[in-house]
Amino acid sequence: MATWAIGDVHGCFRTLRKLLKRIGFDGAADRLWLTGDLVNRGPSSLETLEWARELDSRLTVVLGNHDLHLLAVAAGAAEERARDTLREVLRAKRRDDLFDWLVRRPLLVRQGRFLLVHAGLLPEWTPEGAERIARAVADRLSSRSGAKLVAAYRARRDAGDSFELRALRALTMVRTLRPDGELVREFSGPPEEAPEGCRPWYDHPDRASREVTVVCGHWAALGLRLRPDLFALDSGCAWGGQLTAVCLEDGRVEQVPNSE
Repeated sequence: MATWAIGDVHGCFRTLRKLLKRIGFDGAADRLWLTGDLVNRGPSSLETLEWARELDSRLTVVLGNHDLHLLAVAAGAAEERARDTLREVLRAKRRDDLFDWLVRRPLLVRQGRFLLVHAGLLPEWTPEGAERIARAVADRLSSRSGAKLVAAYRARRDAGDSFELRALRALTMVRTLRPDGELVREFSGPPEEAPEGCRPWYDHPDRASREVTVVCGHWAALGLRLRPDLFALDSGCAWGGQLTAVCLEDGRVEQVPNSE
């Protein structure tokens, strides 16, 4: 049995199928970890969601910011954006079943020395603390009041943000941090071009999660980056780059170019 971690799919289902063939994925034995953002930007968000829902028990996927955007649009808490490719999902006959499955995905999963999250962690979070926080926020998202949290998540305001909202944004949106540990939400470029005084979340001097290997995506401009405390796997497939898989047991890396 192998466990393969795969970066952000973004509805690039044809590319995903080619990558699964490349790694020889056996749905009866192997497991998949996906870093979130199953949907949007690519042409086949509905196919990707239906495939993930069907695979279910062999698949571990965390929620990403584009997944949350889809849930917000479906709930009437956000508008579709010009570059969205979500219309097919929103009009699907099984949309309610798919949304119910999606909103129940975790925000963080930990297994041994590996910790799966879409974007990253705040520096003060230990692995154990991050697990507790992510579980509490995920429970809120899947509750009756979850739509309110999703609506606040899509809003641009920062003043008066709740702890839950700050945690949700960190888990699904963090790239760089200011010296005070706050997210730099407006920056998405490569780390060497970060605003003065800011640094990647994984290199913050007070980071309390260095004991685990964080498996994440979200930051396409960062690209594939592998080191003992970080497997960053978003290699920009939706932007014409590659889709990346890493075997957690032996560190093998496989990639395929965008085939959409």
